[in-house]
This record gives sequence, structure tokens and C-alpha cells, in this order.
Amino acid sequence: MSERIGIGTSFDVGIRKLYILDKEVQFYFVNGLCDIQYIIELLKELMSLDANEQKKQGHVRQQIENRLTHVQVEPVKTIDDSITQILSGLIAIYIEGESEALIIDVRSYPGRGPEEPDTERVVRGSRDGYTENIIENTALTRRRIRDERLRNEIMKVGKRSKTDICLSYIDGIADTTLINVIRKELEAIDIDGLTMADKVVEEFVVKQGINPFPVVRYTERPDVAATHLLEGHVLVIVDSSPSVIIFPTTFFHHVQHAEEFRQAPMVGTFLRWVRFSGMLFSMFILPLWLLMVVNPDILPEGLDFIGPNETTNIPIFVQMLFAELGIELLRMAAIHTPSPLATALGLVAALLIGDIAIEVGLFVPEVILYVAVGAIGMFATPSYEMSLALKMFRILLLFVVFFFKVPGFVIGTTLLFLFLALKKSLEVPYMWPFVPFYPIAFMDILIRQAVPMKKKRPSIASKKNQTKQGLA
Repeated sequence: MSERIGIGTSFDVGIRKLYILDKEVQFYFVNGLCDIQYIIELLKELMSLDANEQKKQGHVRQQIENRLTHVQVEPVKTIDDSITQILSGLIAIYIEGESEALIIDVRSYPGRGPEEPDTERVVRGSRDGYTENIIENTALTRRRIRDERLRNEIMKVGKRSKTDICLSYIDGIADTTLINVIRKELEAIDIDGLTMADKVVEEFVVKQGINPFPVVRYTERPDVAATHLLEGHVLVIVDSSPSVIIFPTTFFHHVQHAEEFRQAPMVGTFLRWVRFSGMLFSMFILPLWLLMVVNPDILPEGLDFIGPNETTNIPIFVQMLFAELGIELLRMAAIHTPSPLATALGLVAALLIGDIAIEVGLFVPEVILYVAVGAIGMFATPSYEMSLALKMFRILLLFVVFFFKVPGFVIGTTLLFLFLALKKSLEVPYMWPFVPFYPIAFMDILIRQAVPMKKKRPSIASKKNQTKQGLA
């Protein structure tokens, strides 16, 4: 054990040796991952065995195990298993002459509390969110679904990191085939460690390749995850990550937000349509405006005012690319800028890029306007991954429009739609229920229906027990 876990070399790996009932007992633990107060209480209880003048007759291991004041004690037979548990934050007790070690869960991982996630804020609703602790995350989910059929299967992935991964689903609702596929993919992951946690797991399970569009959904809200569980989806929770992966998902899962379901149905529908409009503007307003600038003959008489009123030495297309890259650089700078300097960054962006760049003739005002509208639509997209994918295709569409004008816009838009329509995520059509078309399910996307009216679960997630009311 000393050679395997580096006792004497690694300062955070500890050992405590005692003699109890004339037997040597060794405690192995990792400082920082264990609650030391629990260990002290266990030592006190075991030391009291020797303090008793009339020592109990019987097996030493049984007497020690009976004095372990903890709810979770389990034996292990191999050193490999005990080392894995020790390095996971549990304590291992070795008793002289025994072939099994006793493992006690005294984990106390450092971390933050369940605060509301920054990327999924709501006006009304719960303020708790997932953390980097997998135990807390499963508890937050079970608090909302107190169903005896909720299953949380745990496994370790990574030959060196041995990261805990939890597969969550509701037995009898989730598709058994989907559960088996995901479980098989998780068990087949062959890698040293999951340093980037859930993103590495996603790449192994769905094998996204060069597709920029997200094929799984991430959420840090327990209420959103619980809603998907009740619809038949499967969750994958990775230790050290506050994001939960939802399988399977479609394009339309990424354009819905929890705020829509915290308001009245009509208000939620209004918010949804505003968000859809923002995404459409973000995707097409810049390519359409560039198309009308390079080909003004297609403008009707009532819209002949569209286009720059003044010209500069820099082509409009180059200005758009510079502005798009500038917006992306500002976004990245805002992420890496400390909070006290965020105001200064905003002033620099507004004065230098917005005002002075126009005065010196680097940009025309219309370019700044339409790029800003496109950026607002990107920020209004609920899924961060979806917004980046849409921005990439928007820039690609700009190139196509600049080189091929109207045919390029039509062909580029068509190819984009065909790409999305032919894409599948775990054998689920990415554009479901639009392609293939399911009228009732598609109407539920366009209009936020009242909860009592939604009596069926989505067929893509649940192949059985599709009725929401009652148990089956």
C-alpha cells in the first residue's frame, strides 16, 4: 500500500496505525477529500474497545465493524478496489489477519453550493443549480422526482482518473434500447482521464465529428433535467462538472428555455416567438443585407433605401468580417476579464469599435447596426453551443452570398436545411418533429401548451408508457 499510493512521498495521503484488541489496525485516507471529524469519531469508538476492562468475546473484525458508527460500510477483497476507493475520498480499514478491508464513505469534496446557473437564469423559479459534486447532483434530481423507479447507475471511467459517471433514467419510461446503447458506450470509453469531464464523454458517446451543431443538450438546472427525465430522456452526470448531459435531443430542444414554462401559456408562447425571431434575424439578416448591397436590382421600390449611404475604401464584405470577428473577440475578452474591469471593457468597445471606427471610415454605420442585431440574436439563443454553430454558418453564408449572390444564398440555405434534416443523434432525427413531420408535436413547439393538455410523452424518448397521467 505504501508503494502503490505513495505514502511518505505524497503529503496528502495519510495512514494511522492502532492496536485494538491485540490486533494492528491501519487507516488509509486522503486529506482534503475526507471529513476529518468523521475519522476522529471512528477512532474514538474503536479506541473505546481497548478501554473496556471486560473485552467482548468474539471475532475481532465483527467487534470493530459493529463499532463503526457510519451508515455506509462495505467490505472489499482486493487492494486495487480499496486503492480506488481511498483515492475517491473514502477511508479504508485494514485489520491484521483479515482478508477483507472495510471501506467507509467519509467523503467531503471541496466545492461550492447549489447556486443558480448564470447561463440559465429565470425571473421566477428555483435558484438552485447543479454543482461539481455528483452526490449533490443526484440528490437535487431525486428531490424533484421521488419515484421508486428512478435509477442512478454509477460507474468509473478513465484508467487513471477513475471519474464517477452516473446514468440516470426512469425505469418503465425511458427506452431500454437507448439506455443499453448509452451504457455500452460509457463502458467502452478507453482513456487515461476525463479532465474535461462531460465534453469528453459526449465526444465518445455521440461521435459528433465535424458537425458544429450540438447533438446533446447541457443543463445546469435540476428542474429542467427532471422534466426531461419524466419525458423519457436519459441523463449522464459526470463528477466534477456542473452540467448534466441529456440524451437524446433535437434541434428544437436547444431553442426552448425554462422561462417559457414559468409564465402563462400565452406569455410563454410570446417569449418563444420572440426568441425564434431573434434567432432568424441572427442567422439571415447579415447575408440578406449583403445580398441587397451587392445586387441592388432585387430591391423593390419601397425598400430602395436599404444599403450604405456612404462608401469607404474597405469593401462592405470585409467590414462585415472584421465586425463579426470583433464581436467574437469582445465576447472572449468579456469571459476572461475580471469583474472589476468589465465596465472598462464595455467603454473601450463602445468608444473605439462603435464610434471612432465609424468616424475614421473603417466601418459604415449600417454594418455596425446589422452586426449588432445579429449578435443580440445570438445572445438570445438559450443554448450557447447552438448560438456558436449558427454564427459559423452565418459567416459561411456571407462568403457564399459574396461570391455567388442570389444563387449562392438560395443554395447555401437549402444545403443548411438538408444538412440538419439528414442529421441524426442516437438514431433520432435532428429536425424532429418537423422532419419527419408530426403535426401535434410540432404544434407543441410553436405554441407553449398548458401542462394539463400535454398528456403524451415525446415518442422519440419514450417508446412505452407514453401517457403522462398515472403510472403504468
